[in-house]
Amino acid sequence: MIAKVLHSFFGCRHPRYSFPITVKSSTRRSAAAALTGTYVVCLDCGKELAYDWQEMRIVDGVHARDLKLAASLAAKEEAA
Repeated sequence: MIAKVLHSFFGCRHPRYSFPITVKSSTRRSAAAALTGTYVVCLDCGKELAYDWQEMRIVDGVHARDLKLAASLAAKEEAA
């Protein structure tokens, strides 16, 4: 009961997650999966959060965009 009251005031802290889920490129992606291709789901509130397999942690939108940019630059350098 106390947890529900705290959640209503402060929001979910996302303490428990599902196993990371990687979406196939041919399927429709959620906003969280669109950032890195992999996401986890908070088991308490159901929110999807972007996940980075290399760092093995949840990432925010800014960090995920930096990872995509670095990967695309590395691919361009390899092609050149």
